[in-house]
Amino acid sequence: MVQNTTGQVSLSQEPLYHRGVELYRAGEFFACHEVLEELWTPMRGPHRLFLQALIHFAVAFYHQQQHNPRGAVKQLTKALRKLQGYLPAYEGVDTATLYREGQDCLERILAGDKPAPPRIRESAEMQGAIDSFLGHRRE
Repeated sequence: MVQNTTGQVSLSQEPLYHRGVELYRAGEFFACHEVLEELWTPMRGPHRLFLQALIHFAVAFYHQQQHNPRGAVKQLTKALRKLQGYLPAYEGVDTATLYREGQDCLERILAGDKPAPPRIRESAEMQGAIDSFLGHRRE
């Protein structure tokens, strides 16, 4: 694990974190859960609960893929509860949008719908850093 000067692990530099997000975005929710759990298991500190929230999102939508709305509701409820402490952005993720879209998905699942999962998006700060980096690379 990559640590910063305070001893806090930087998720943005963790290959398993990036792989887990890629798998989530590809709809590979079971694999996402497995990869993020590998990173989460030894993790301590504030990143642990954040990773747990992402794992619950993945498991919720795995349940939805398996036609198990009850399991999806249970996991999505856990995900939203754990994500609350990381709003509006954390580790480059727009957690406010993820939270809002997750709530919408939960309401739709409870109503009997099968919504598309919320996307994990970069925060405005992270997008600005990416744009800045890409701008410098083009010069």
